[in-house]
Amino acid sequence: MVSSVLHFILILAEVVFLFNVLILVHELGHFLAARWRGLVVERFAIWFGKPIWKKKINGVEYCLGSIPAGGYVALPQMADMETIEGKGQTPKEKLPPITPLDKIIVAFAGPLFSFGLAFAFACIVFVVGRPVNEFEAQCKIGYVEPGSEAAKAGLKPLDVVLDIDGYPIHKFAGMGNSVTWRMITSEGDVVRMNVRRGDQVVALDIKAQYEKKAFWQRKPLREITFLPADSEIKVETVMPNSPAEVGGLKPGDIVVALADEPIYTSAAISRFMSRSPNVPVPLTVLRDGKTLTFTLVPEIPAEPEGLRNPMLGIAWASHLKIVHPSPIDQINNSVYAVVSTIQAWVNRNTDVNASHMQGPIGIMNVMAILFRSEEGWRQALWLAVLINVNLAIVNMVPLPVLDGGHILLAIIEWIRRKPIHVKVLEVLQTACAMLIIGFMLYVTFFDVQDLRWNFSNKPIKFAPKTTATTPQ
Repeated sequence: MVSSVLHFILILAEVVFLFNVLILVHELGHFLAARWRGLVVERFAIWFGKPIWKKKINGVEYCLGSIPAGGYVALPQMADMETIEGKGQTPKEKLPPITPLDKIIVAFAGPLFSFGLAFAFACIVFVVGRPVNEFEAQCKIGYVEPGSEAAKAGLKPLDVVLDIDGYPIHKFAGMGNSVTWRMITSEGDVVRMNVRRGDQVVALDIKAQYEKKAFWQRKPLREITFLPADSEIKVETVMPNSPAEVGGLKPGDIVVALADEPIYTSAAISRFMSRSPNVPVPLTVLRDGKTLTFTLVPEIPAEPEGLRNPMLGIAWASHLKIVHPSPIDQINNSVYAVVSTIQAWVNRNTDVNASHMQGPIGIMNVMAILFRSEEGWRQALWLAVLINVNLAIVNMVPLPVLDGGHILLAIIEWIRRKPIHVKVLEVLQTACAMLIIGFMLYVTFFDVQDLRWNFSNKPIKFAPKTTATTPQ
C-alpha cells in the first residue's frame, strides 16, 4: 500500500508541476510587461483563495493560493480587479496614471507568453516525438455494435469512411476531419455518411443514438457505436495462470475470428465479453501458418483486490508509432482544435454544450491519466501545447476580467480619452467575475465526476492453475 501511495503522489506531483508551469509562464508575461512599462506590481499569485504560502520581495508579494484554478498579477493601475484579487495595498488616488497603450501591452503579454510556451513545448515534442495509434491515421471500420443504429443503417466491418455530412474524413480519432469529431458535432437527427465498400461507394443515413445518463451527469453526446480496425490482432504477452495461458494461447498468435466470425479489432473481444459475461470465448488464431481454435473461460483476477470484471489475461501488441510533427503544425492543429470546439459550443444545433468543457480539475485529471501510461510523458507534453494555446485564445475573449477584456477597456479609454467610470467598471467586473466563477464551479461539478484516481499500481495476477487445454 505504501508503494501505491508513493506512486500516486509522484503522479500528482508531476501533474501539479506541469500545470503550475503553464500558469506561471502566462502570469510571468503580465509581470515582466508591467515591470517594463513601469506599473506598480502588488502581488504575483499562483492559484486563488487564501494563501498557503506567501513572501514579500522588493515590494511584491509572491503567494500560492489554496484554490487550484489559475493565477494573477495584482496590477492596481489596470482595471479594478478587487472582486477576484482582493483589496489593493495602495490607494488608487495615490497611483500614477498609465496610458491605454501600457494596459494593452501588459494585458497582451500573458497570452503572448502562453503562445511562446506552447511553441517551446511543440519544439520538445518535435524532438522527442508523440505516440500515435494507427487508428488516428486511417478510417477503416473494424467493429460495429450489433443492434446499434449504425448496424441498422448498414455499416459493416472493413468499410472505409470517406465523408460525414459532406466533410471529407482523414482519420478516425482526434479533432478536425475525423470520424469521432464529425459524428459528435453533426447537427441533424441523421448523420449522413459515405463509405467505400470494395470498389463501391455506399451512402448511409445513421440515426443519432445517445447513451442514457443521469440528470447530474454531462449531457450525452452522440454515441459512436463502431470502432476502427487494427492492422492485426496480435498477442504480445500472456499473463501467468490466466485463462489465455490455461487455454493455450501464446505470444505471437494472431487472432482472426471470434465464435467463427472474422474480427478486425481486439476491442470486439472485449465487447463480446461485456455482452456475455462468464461465457466461454471461442477464438481462432494463426500460429506459424496454421489455424488453431481455443476456448477461453474469462476469470476475475486474484489481484489486485476489488476487480469485478472477468478477464482473459492477454496484452495485445501495441500499434503505436512515434511521430515528429513540426512545431508550426502542432500550433496550427491546436488553434483549430480550440476554435472548432468554441464553434461547436456556440452552435445550438450540435450536442456540445457547457457541460462538456473542462476546468483545471478536468485538465489535471487527463494529465494524471496520461502520466500513468508508459508513453504518457510524451502525450502530456503534446497536451501542454494544446492547453497553452487554449489558455492564450480563451484569455483574449473580451470579458472585463480576462486579458481580452482589459484590452477592450483600454481601447475604449483610448477612444474616449478618459477611463470608464469606476462605478460602471465595478459593476462590469463583478458581473463578469461572478459569471466566470459560476462557470468554473459548473464545469468542476462534472469534472469531479470524471476523476479516476487509482492508488494501486499492483500488476494483475491470476490464481495458480494445474492443467492446461490443448488446441482443437
